[in-house]
Amino acid sequence: MVFNKSDSVAVVVDNYYSAATGGQDVLSSRAPNDTKSTNNPIAKAVEGAGVKWVRQIDHTYYVGKMRDTLREALTTDVEGPKVIVASSECMLNRQRREKPQRSKAIKAGTRVAVPRFGVDEDICTGDHACIRLSGCPSLSVKHLDDPLRDDPVAAIDQSCVGCGNCGEVADAAVLCPSFYRADVLHNPTTFENWWFRTTARLISWLQNRRTARQISFAEPGQ
Repeated sequence: MVFNKSDSVAVVVDNYYSAATGGQDVLSSRAPNDTKSTNNPIAKAVEGAGVKWVRQIDHTYYVGKMRDTLREALTTDVEGPKVIVASSECMLNRQRREKPQRSKAIKAGTRVAVPRFGVDEDICTGDHACIRLSGCPSLSVKHLDDPLRDDPVAAIDQSCVGCGNCGEVADAAVLCPSFYRADVLHNPTTFENWWFRTTARLISWLQNRRTARQISFAEPGQ
């Protein structure tokens, strides 16, 4: 591209590992390795080859930033090749690395927050645009026990690793506000336990008050 002065955009996808053979380190891996040379950024290699316009993104799950960078690459006046190095650690390898550390910390009594994502069934419209755009295997559909809503809504199952990509896609594409994040706290503090009990009582009181104000209809024959 540099030699031919190609005025085009290339995206280099870097997940830090050689995924095809089980997740071995490669030149761009971020983890230290006693027997291999890691931490060699692809962006520097690209610049060394003569590319003048290079952008490094270290967290591709920020969909809005990725979108804006692609738009910048497609509209810039800079001539020649434009290269975006999109780097995010392979989520499977990240879980293999972090889960043992997290389990050890929880057993030791350390406060640990584990992110979980979900879809609010009352807000989801069931158009499934989020599934088509995300492609996440943890994002599926769920049928509601509601005769007035035939279309299944989006749902996130227990295989979710908490990367947040689904919600980022929904936000960047202005799809819907039905995605939410909830942090599961292990070994919470005294204040957090008190706050949980207080908010739970408040929510219960508000729900009971709303139920009491709803109009009820008598069953046929009554």
